[in-house]
Order: sequence, then C-alpha cells, then structure tokens
Amino acid sequence: MKFSFIKTVFLLTALLLIPLSLLTPPSQAQAANKIIGIIVFDGFLTGDVTGPIEVLGAAKNQPEFKDYKITLISAHKKLKVVSEEGLPLLAEKTIYDSMKYDVLIVPSAYEMKPFLEDKKLIEFIKTHKNASAIASNCSGAHLLAEAGILNGKKATTWAGGEKDLQKNYPQVKVQTNINYVVDGNIITSNGGPVSYQAALKLLEMLSSKSFAEKISSSIQFDRISKTY
Repeated sequence: MKFSFIKTVFLLTALLLIPLSLLTPPSQAQAANKIIGIIVFDGFLTGDVTGPIEVLGAAKNQPEFKDYKITLISAHKKLKVVSEEGLPLLAEKTIYDSMKYDVLIVPSAYEMKPFLEDKKLIEFIKTHKNASAIASNCSGAHLLAEAGILNGKKATTWAGGEKDLQKNYPQVKVQTNINYVVDGNIITSNGGPVSYQAALKLLEMLSSKSFAEKISSSIQFDRISKTY
C-alpha cells in the first residue's frame, strides 16, 4: 500500500513537470499559426474593437479558420486599457514587444491627436504595411494614413470626417457615402456598428464569402443586413 502511494505521487509529480505543449493534442497545439493583432489604447471606441472580436472570434472556433488567433496589442507600455465607454480590456502584448502580425486592425478614439503624434505607434503600424490584411475603423484611418499605408489607396473614415481625412492626407483617395472600402489588402470603414460589416468583409478576404456568410448567420448579423 505504501509503495503504491509513493509510486502514484511520483507519477503525478512527473506529469506536472512535463511541458503543457506535450500534453496538448497536436491538432490543438499547432492549430493557430497566424495572428490577428488588434491595437487598443485608452479611449478607444468600444465597437471598433468588440465588433471584430465577435466576428473573428466566432470564426476562429470553426475548422475553416483554426489557423488564426486574436491578440490585443496595447499602444501603451501597460497592458490594461479602458475604452471611451468604460470597458476595461487586458492586452496580451504591447507595441513595444518585437512581434509581427499577419493581420492588423486599428480602432479610433474621439481625440486622435495624441496617437497621431505617437511616433512609436506610427512606426509599429508602418512595419505592418505588408501584412496579409490591414483594417481600420472610424478615424483609425488617420493612423493608417499617418503611417503612409493609405498613400495612393482608396479609403474612408467615419461618416462626416471624409473632408478632414482628405485635407490632412491629400495622397489618399478618400471615398464618401460608403460604409467600407477595400483596396488591395486594406479595408477601412466608418466604424461603430459598421465595424461588424467591415469585419465580415475582412473575414471574407481571409477565407471565403461562403464562410463569412456562415459566421454572419451564426452571430445573427444577417438578420440586420446582408449588404456586406
């Protein structure tokens, strides 16, 4: 009895020392190898972030999108950020970490000046100009423009802010009266509720139209609109 007890303790201890990755089935441990990075900062507009998270979060739980993982990236040195509407979020990474992302999503804030003047943030965005896809919601387009990513590209911003975007960044081909604009690997949108439409279009770009429609149905977005 005593020997059996000691043997059991030994085996349990050995198991605890085994790296978790070795205990995880290969299909799960190696599933996510593409990372979608969503930038967050104090004062971000909630819907610009939660919309893409709901759409892409629902997608990554499906076999068709199992290669993707979503990571929040703080634009500050701290991980915790709070949205304009008071939603606290805890990021996994910051722009000060040396990481590259396959997909980058940029939100907005009511006061964009501090972020447009943040050289580290702009440089971080600039280094992702060759990502598989880049997206912005609302006035997040100004951050992409400041990084030079929208030069010569068609783009939009929040409804009513198109003239300012065109004035400040004359090299951008600003589009008006449209919910979102796709130009190559870049998608820009009005933000707010339209963030869902844009996220579904982004999903289509990364997968297929039929899969995006499947996710739209699963989150019941198609009950509102099928214009994406």
